[in-house]
Amino acid sequence: MRTALIVLRKDLLLELRGFETLPAMVLFSIVTFVIFHFGLNRPTIDGQLAAAVLTVTLLFAAMLGINRLFVAEREQGGFDAFLLAPVDRTALLVAKATAMFIFLLVLEVIAVPAFALLLLGPPVGPVLPGLVLVLVLGNVGLSVIGTLVSAIAVHTRARDLIGPIIGLPLLIPALIGTARGVGPLLAPHASGSPPAKWLAILALYDLVFALLSYAVFDFLLED
Repeated sequence: MRTALIVLRKDLLLELRGFETLPAMVLFSIVTFVIFHFGLNRPTIDGQLAAAVLTVTLLFAAMLGINRLFVAEREQGGFDAFLLAPVDRTALLVAKATAMFIFLLVLEVIAVPAFALLLLGPPVGPVLPGLVLVLVLGNVGLSVIGTLVSAIAVHTRARDLIGPIIGLPLLIPALIGTARGVGPLLAPHASGSPPAKWLAILALYDLVFALLSYAVFDFLLED
């Protein structure tokens, strides 16, 4: 855990000093919402359509961050140094996934209000606790799978292409679960509680892929 915290602190400091990842993710989200605002040719959206627009936008914004998770380690020899260090190698997985999770939280703090302002019909305030719960579960899946995929893609020449090709099919269950969980919350006269079935599916997805990533990451890092 101490090793993971050190790597996490390094990643967050690099982002605070350089602002290479988060601004791109936020800008992509806001521009996408503006395009949908004019492209759909309707004043507001709600229900499952609103959930689809929000979920897909956050997914593709996350892919920008996923593609850059291991760039510093690849370009500056961080992989070799980590392999030579007498530490648990899965600490790198924990640190990178946590960093990605934090990036997604910051993104959503900015993107969700922008989405509500530009597109959403029903007020988001009454359903905010349920929305936060669904997005957090979706973020866990995005962070774990994104870290695993990024570790694979960074060793290839076309990492910006390989990452989405591998990651998007694996993220389909999380995408469906998040969209179906958010949809009822954004409907007119929503109850404020996300469907328990989709919460369970997201939680199970997160658990399975977290264990899978933990099991294979050590071997992946050696290759």
